[in-house]
Amino acid sequence: MRLKDKVALITGASGGIGKETALLFAKEGAKIVAVDLNEEIGQETVNEVTSNGGEAIFVKADISKAADCENMVKQAEEKFGKLNVMFNNAGIMHSDDGDAESTEESIWDLTMAINLKGVFLGCKYGIPALRRAGGGSIINTASFVAILGAATSQVAYTASKGGVLAFSRELAVIHARENIRVNSLCPGPLHTELLMKFLDTEEKKQRRLVHIPMGRFGYAKEMADAALYLASDESSYMTGNDFKVDGGITAAYVTPE
Repeated sequence: MRLKDKVALITGASGGIGKETALLFAKEGAKIVAVDLNEEIGQETVNEVTSNGGEAIFVKADISKAADCENMVKQAEEKFGKLNVMFNNAGIMHSDDGDAESTEESIWDLTMAINLKGVFLGCKYGIPALRRAGGGSIINTASFVAILGAATSQVAYTASKGGVLAFSRELAVIHARENIRVNSLCPGPLHTELLMKFLDTEEKKQRRLVHIPMGRFGYAKEMADAALYLASDESSYMTGNDFKVDGGITAAYVTPE
């Protein structure tokens, strides 16, 4: 078991990458703190973990609020005695997020509050807990659009994920000698509810697919596999990295026929 005796806190655990990661981490021996704003669906993740013989608790949290982030870390330590892995995964991609002219200020602020501030708050309260545990791994979900401009306009989302990259790199440098590793996971376009809601026409889907050398959307399970590597001791010499799992999209200059 690659995460035996470790405790992992995962935000956005009700579906997509978060749920798949919770199930995989539990299978690999981790105790899971599943965090989400949606209590009903988040509890389903916990139930699935426990029905498969794992240990998990659900904590309801709005990650844009400091008190909620402080509490989710507190609950992890109170229930399981420590925190070893912090996966700041929760995020949104608003359907009204467009270019700079069309995107409303309220959409920008909401996106930043969840996608960037939420990662900041997770780290703010998670780092002291990791330090108390003797070190650990922080994984912050960014995106390939933090590296490339998106073919379909989503300026708030793109800017928020670029912020996650810069923030993660700096934290990696600050905490490297405390045995606290900080890496960003940069998924490519995924066949998840989040993206499919945004790419709501076949034209939009094809506009994205044409840039992916593998010619398909990725799956949440593939991102969970990548997160497992970053969470485990196998990545012990890896910090400050933008870990791209993207079907080759960031490597492509022209799309093969």
